[in-house]
Parts: sequence; structure tokens; C-alpha cells
Amino acid sequence: MAATRFQKFGNDLYTGARSIDFVGKRRVWYIIAAVLVVAAIIIPIVRGGFNFGIDFRGGSQFTVSDVKTIDQALAQQAVHRVKPDAAVQVSVTNGTGGRGVRVQTDQLSTDQTKRVGADLASAYGVTQDKVASTYIGPSWGADVSRQAIQGLVVFLLLAFVAMALYFRTWKMSAAAIVSLFHDLIITAGVYALVGFEITPATMIGFLTILGYSLYDTVVVFDKIRENTREDSDGLKHTFAESVNLAVNQTLVRSINTAVVAALPVGAILFIGAFVLGADTLRDISLALFIGILIGTYSTIFIAAPLYADFRDGEREIVRHDKKVLAARAKSPATEAVPTP
Repeated sequence: MAATRFQKFGNDLYTGARSIDFVGKRRVWYIIAAVLVVAAIIIPIVRGGFNFGIDFRGGSQFTVSDVKTIDQALAQQAVHRVKPDAAVQVSVTNGTGGRGVRVQTDQLSTDQTKRVGADLASAYGVTQDKVASTYIGPSWGADVSRQAIQGLVVFLLLAFVAMALYFRTWKMSAAAIVSLFHDLIITAGVYALVGFEITPATMIGFLTILGYSLYDTVVVFDKIRENTREDSDGLKHTFAESVNLAVNQTLVRSINTAVVAALPVGAILFIGAFVLGADTLRDISLALFIGILIGTYSTIFIAAPLYADFRDGEREIVRHDKKVLAARAKSPATEAVPTP
């Protein structure tokens, strides 16, 4: 019964028998988006910034496997015995080989690294071969950060140009890019809120969700282009109504796609964060999970209404809307999609 009702709901949205006024209430969506973006900017400031992984900030990392206890204080004490003023981050990992402890700290010399490794082995009751150490220099971290920013900028520029060429209007492209920035800022804010590390896997997740959001936006914009082209010579819908109808017609598809994509990613996030303690799975899946939900929301509530706003004052659009409203005034029985 529920599936039948949902199918009927989708059919009604597509035919225009039922309509949700996304475009008409766009100022409400803009206010909500602005509040979320401001909150996403304030959160990392209040919490002292983002929790960047060792790949970005540089430092030394120790992984102690097959431990008998997961007392994190033991790791902190082992590091501080060698370097009292060192900043230490300790986390517990779970894998097929048993539980382990990961320790990240400031840059250590070769001698300090050996001493910390020995102290960790002694503290956790394991042999020396169970302690693995790696070192990432500050230049490597700076290089990773630079490449991540470059990748993001290149992606956004290519996306803007590709959409402008495909839709033959920069206004659709601009609306999509604003929506992508909205997604990126909110996703980063959630990372700052939960305190998860930002690693190269996180950056991969960021780029992936931007691609997903862009794909969803292109599908909706393609329907908008089809509707506005068909209605340009007719007197049934104003431009804003045509845009709103397109969003309604693709709404069920957007929801279905988001649910189908979010469920497996949510499962990976749960397994990576709570079952296996797999940091890479956790980092990339959190970005994907948030991005799928935010990307679907922004396409419907931000990108499409924003495009309608961008074209609202064009002479051609104003002329067409006046004709539609004049024809509607002569024939009051004419059915229309809610107008902003």
C-alpha cells in the first residue's frame, strides 16, 4: 500500500496534478541554507579548527598491533617520557588481527622514534615487531594540502565550463557551482563538529560527493531546459512555474537515487567507524554519506530556485510571463503550477 501511494504521489508530481512550490518558497530555502553555511563556518572556529590528519600536518605515527589492553594513557605516557612537550593523539583500531592502538605525535628524531617504539612495546606487552612507525615531513604535508586545493579548484572550473557548454548558458552553471560550494562548506562543517580527521581519503570523498551533487543537478537542469523550451512558445506556465514543475517531476527520482546511494555508504560508515575501526573507510564514507544527503537537498532547494532567480529579470522571460498571466486573466479556469 505504501509503495502504491508513493508511486501515485510521483505520478501526480510528474503530471502536475500535485505540486510542491519549491521555487515560490525559495527565500525560505535560502535562509535555511545561509544558516547552515554560517554554522558550518563558525563551528571549526569555535572548536579550534579542523582535525587534520598526519598526512597534512606532518609528524610521527606509531601503530601497535595485537595489544592486550587499549588504555590510551599508556601511549601518551610512552611518548611524553621521550618528549615531554609533544602533542599526542591516540586512537583504537580493530582489525582481523585483533585490536591495536594508533599513536600520532610531533616530529621525532630517529633516536626518539626508536625509544618511543620500545616504550610502546613495553607498555602494551608486545614484542618490538608489533610496533610499526612512519614519519611524514612537513613538506610532504604542505604538498598534499596544495594538491588537494588544486584538485578542488580544477574540478570546479571544469564543472563550470562543461555545464556552461552543455546547457549553453552560464547561469545554470553558476547556480550549480553555488550549490556545490554550499555542499562543500556544510560537509566540512560536519567534519569539524564530529572531530573526524581530514585525510587524503576525506579529500577523495569530497571530490566524489561534488561529482554526485553535480550529476543530480544536471539531471534536474536537463528537465528544466526541456520544460522551459516547450513552454517558451506556449501560454500555460510562467518561467518559474516551468522550473518548479521540472523539480517536481524529478523529485521522486532524486529521493530514490539518494536512498539507494546512502544506504550502502551508511553501512560502510558504521562498519568502518565502529566495527573494524578502519580509518580510511570511515574518512571517505562520512564525506560520501553527508554529501549524498546535502547534495540531493541542495539540487532541489538551492540550485533550481537559484537558476530561476538568475533569469527572472531577463527581457524575454518577463515578456513571456506577462503573456501567460494576461492569458490566464482572460481565462481564469486555466490550471497553473503555484507561482512565486
